Amino acid sequence: MRSGFVSCASLLALLSLALIPLGCATAPKSDEKREALVDEAQATLKEMKAQDASLQGFIDKGYGHVMFPSVGKGGLIAGGAYGRGVVYRGNEMVGYADLTQASVGLQAGGQSFAELIVFQDEATFNKFTASQLQFGANASAIALKTGAGSTATFQNGLAVFVMPKGGLMFEVSLSGQQFKYQPK
Repeated sequence: MRSGFVSCASLLALLSLALIPLGCATAPKSDEKREALVDEAQATLKEMKAQDASLQGFIDKGYGHVMFPSVGKGGLIAGGAYGRGVVYRGNEMVGYADLTQASVGLQAGGQSFAELIVFQDEATFNKFTASQLQFGANASAIALKTGAGSTATFQNGLAVFVMPKGGLMFEVSLSGQQFKYQPK
């Protein structure tokens, strides 16, 4: 009986990993899709700033940021998440990024959310653009709400803000997130 459970769990893990398009290019392939991603990132950031007016001041303190306007996440025991984003140094758009995540543990459901990562300094930004940044088990995000930007602090050179967009999931974490950067 136990071997049936292992097979089922293995199957669920493989299915959830299939949710993460590991072989996709980081930047959308067509000019239209790249423009659409930039527009969506700008609109989502504007929405986040509307929810928290102090967010712009926090972004201004940073060296750069990446905006993932829509990250989809799902799982049942094993799970995965994927999203594309736009990278800025100051106010200048400099490239695109992928966010991938795989997880195993107590979780069920699916959700979508927006994620904003603000880099405190050039060293952390360079680590991200070298695709050497990933979140471990101790990473935490700030749920977007009024005043979140005014009380946020950088941890290990960055701050992460998350805005739920839809769905319901029994588990929210940043652990296991990995990033891939591509210049524009």
